[in-house]
Amino acid sequence: MINKQLKLILVSTPIGYLGSGKGGGVELTIVSLIKGLISLGHEIILIAPKGSKLPFESELVEIRLIDGIDQPSWQHQKKTDPVLIPSNSVLPKLWETAIDLANQSDAVINFAYDWLPLWLTKIQGIKIFHLISMGAESIIMKEIISQISQLYPFQLAFHTARQSQDYSLKTDPIIVGNGFDMENYLFNEKENGPLGWAGRIAPEKGLEDAVKVAKDLDEKLLVWGLIEDKEYASEIENTYTKGIIEWRGFLPTNKFQEQLGRCRALINTPKWNEAYGNVIVEAMACGVPVIAYDLGGPGELIEDGFNGFLVNPNDIKGLIKATKSISEIKRRNCRDWFEKKATNKVFAERVLNWLNKGLDTKISADFQN
Repeated sequence: MINKQLKLILVSTPIGYLGSGKGGGVELTIVSLIKGLISLGHEIILIAPKGSKLPFESELVEIRLIDGIDQPSWQHQKKTDPVLIPSNSVLPKLWETAIDLANQSDAVINFAYDWLPLWLTKIQGIKIFHLISMGAESIIMKEIISQISQLYPFQLAFHTARQSQDYSLKTDPIIVGNGFDMENYLFNEKENGPLGWAGRIAPEKGLEDAVKVAKDLDEKLLVWGLIEDKEYASEIENTYTKGIIEWRGFLPTNKFQEQLGRCRALINTPKWNEAYGNVIVEAMACGVPVIAYDLGGPGELIEDGFNGFLVNPNDIKGLIKATKSISEIKRRNCRDWFEKKATNKVFAERVLNWLNKGLDTKISADFQN
């Protein structure tokens, strides 16, 4: 195995600049991983859309900012849609820069859930590693990921095993989870706060189900996140008693965790196969138990009865019952789970094990034979 200090190129999401909120959980993943990698002494070149910023500075990090038009997300397209690259798109510009700099690095890590960087892996003589951030949202994406699995199985990784099951893989998936900076999340022992919900405000996130719980309990629901679909947000607000939702907006981590930590529970209601569930872990880092649909990644993060409760998808009565029982969960359990399984250092170490496996040519050659 390779144990040397590495110089890595990280290519950010083309959906929006880091800090915009448009990139969803991928933004947090990138920032957390960089912090974890530099804490272990590795050098980073981050290639990201213009406007991107990191919440810290380090001599081990160089940032290259690229101007261009945001890439449309596969999340909001039909499964049968073709590959779309807008005029003056930032996506190919990000990768032109990555290819130009590749000979200065040991490996390139791609965070874009998009076809182009996966295809480039087949035709470029450089090691491009892909941390796949979503389930199979597109037929053509599923096809290209399956092709890379056949050709370069050690250059793909997934956040959870459930997410990886969406794809046809040649070998057992490499699972790296995710990680968060422990110093950014303060443990809060308070048990009697409000209910919370966090995520992009879009139909696939299922906010309306959490609102139904709050309405049944005659409580207010604190909601954090970027309003991606304004029509959807307005429809929810107009459907239920005015005042149930208290919109808190998209906040920087320090303010978000402070407010989130005061909640007695976070309700997580995805309508799609979540790859991981960042807000679930952020809540647990603050000591907040989570009630979530047992769908995708959340089913691997929540140990039912220990750090929260799992409920069958779309089961509103189940959500209500679990919310009424949330005092049974010890808040210290949530923080302990986080410290053991989801800090940025633990995450960085798992990613390095993945990279070392892919960079070890003997392992790769043996596998190919």
